[in-house]
Amino acid sequence: MKTSDFNFDLPEELIAQTPLERRDASRLLVLDKATGETAHMHFYDLPKLLRPGDCLVLNDSRVLPARLLGHRAPGGGAVEVLLLIDRGEKVWECLVRPGRKVRTGAKLSFGDGALTAEVTEVLENGNRLIRFDYEGIFLETLEKLGKMPLPPYIKAELNDPERYQTVYSREVGSAAAPTAGLHFTRELLEEIQAMGVRLAYVTLHVGLGTFRPVKEDEITDHEMHSEYCMISKETSDIINDTRKNGGRVICVGTTSCRTIESWAAEDGTLKESAGWTNIFIYPGYKFKVLDCLITNFHLPESTLVMLVSALAGREHILSAYQEAIEQRYRFFSFGDAMFITDEIKDKR
Repeated sequence: MKTSDFNFDLPEELIAQTPLERRDASRLLVLDKATGETAHMHFYDLPKLLRPGDCLVLNDSRVLPARLLGHRAPGGGAVEVLLLIDRGEKVWECLVRPGRKVRTGAKLSFGDGALTAEVTEVLENGNRLIRFDYEGIFLETLEKLGKMPLPPYIKAELNDPERYQTVYSREVGSAAAPTAGLHFTRELLEEIQAMGVRLAYVTLHVGLGTFRPVKEDEITDHEMHSEYCMISKETSDIINDTRKNGGRVICVGTTSCRTIESWAAEDGTLKESAGWTNIFIYPGYKFKVLDCLITNFHLPESTLVMLVSALAGREHILSAYQEAIEQRYRFFSFGDAMFITDEIKDKR
């Protein structure tokens, strides 16, 4: 299967640059994964599409203010550091710009010296290992000095950093938001619970590999990035009970999907689990746990558009995307949403 099979033309003006004032006012394209039938709703209509006994699986990871702006010390040029992975002992794997001037041994300073650092190694992929030096708690230092690491296709400034966090985020560690969850309000979650739908939380710390395009012609030649994820016993019990009792497991976002599919046994059961996953889901994959998916609209030729094609079929997905473009839906992180379901009912 070719990477080009997952390409589509997207007008640049449909790439959402800012979030809507009201989170759940986003539009919602509903797609029947079996037939390709579609319906157009709003995200606040989601309860109409759920059933008592269903379960929503949500990723509770919280985005680090991981973008640091500083300079090479002493008195050097400007430098931008993006924290990717905590390697322990104050060492982080980072993306650095301009990379050619930040070599092993380079010393960096941020916030007038409140945070200093030294590059200890240049990795094969071009990332740097950087050891930081600071007083107190690192996360508190980041809250003061760091900026939200918005995706490269978002050029506008974000006035409220909390709009790039889900309302249920709690486990700090992502370099990007699990954006399908950005549409939920606390009130909507309460309404969903009140109708008999259970909420189950997983954690997957989103890496920047999420935005990395597939460069190989054959999708099977693509090397998937690794991300750390966790499933608690409480969550595995909820999901197992849901399946046992005939309810649907509905993942909110591709990150939640990748987490439960990574740790599921062949019979679809889950248990408490934690570790790194590099699962790559593309057409031909047989889902073990997931029944339905709430997701945003993804980049052309990305691993994420391949994942949703595995669930609903490439032709159905590309047709739905074309319909979304014609209907002027907003795309990507701050854009509108899609619900890939097993049937469309009560759609008005």
